[in-house]
Amino acid sequence: MTTQKSEKKTYGSGTLAVPGAALHYEVRGDGPVLLVAQSGEGDAGRSVDLVDRLAGTYTVITYDRRGLSRSALPAGRGVTIEEHADDVHRLLAELTDEPALMLGLSLGASIGLHLAVRHPGQLRTLVAHEPVSPRLLPAGERQRHERELVEIQQTYRREGLAPALADVARVLGIDPATADKEPGLTPQPFDGRRVANFDFFLERDLTAIVTDTLDVAALAALGDAGPRIVPAVGRTTPRTVFDHACAEHLAALLGTETAEFPGGHNGSLTHPAGYAARLREVLGEAGR
Repeated sequence: MTTQKSEKKTYGSGTLAVPGAALHYEVRGDGPVLLVAQSGEGDAGRSVDLVDRLAGTYTVITYDRRGLSRSALPAGRGVTIEEHADDVHRLLAELTDEPALMLGLSLGASIGLHLAVRHPGQLRTLVAHEPVSPRLLPAGERQRHERELVEIQQTYRREGLAPALADVARVLGIDPATADKEPGLTPQPFDGRRVANFDFFLERDLTAIVTDTLDVAALAALGDAGPRIVPAVGRTTPRTVFDHACAEHLAALLGTETAEFPGGHNGSLTHPAGYAARLREVLGEAGR
């Protein structure tokens, strides 16, 4: 472990043993603890442009979700969102003894919702950006979108990565050809590590999403006993797609409004400066 420890936080990088896996994590900055949970093939380094802009305000924790990069699992080993949430629970317990802030992005938001139900005292505020949580939707709509996700997985197995990613973009309302991004960003290479991470996401995390067991009633019942949950949407995410619908239904469930952020589903990657500024606003409002 390469770290420098303070009284309550561990700075640097390290590995945490959790049931069935070992998580690689990174910690940067100073201030209140903010855990950023990415989605898709996003590991600890995927949010670097966003973290660069947050580390002056927060102690930012990122990590390789189990199955990705340095948190590899044995071939064929399945995963559940409950396991992902337990990993975050253990990671936060290792690094802080105070309620943390959390930004959950897509699958990361779904993980955050599980954590809020199971360990409400660990979070002060959860910003849940377009959670991919079919159980938030009415039954008929949920089943339709679950079929969409299964079809993406089948496309990947039958035709390979490129067609499957095109389907992911369509289902989540992502326009891969858009030039809507902040200037000066250096694209991360689409290397073998990212290809392997996409394989895990499409083969195993999609199954976890489709078979998710989120207790929606328990989430609605948290009230003042749980963290403040802020459903978030991207400004350019089409209002008709699955992930936007999940955020809107989450807001209705909690009796609140959605917070709008720059960009679309991947606004944290395409608009890191604007996204960081908006996140500070939302987290500041949550603390009032």
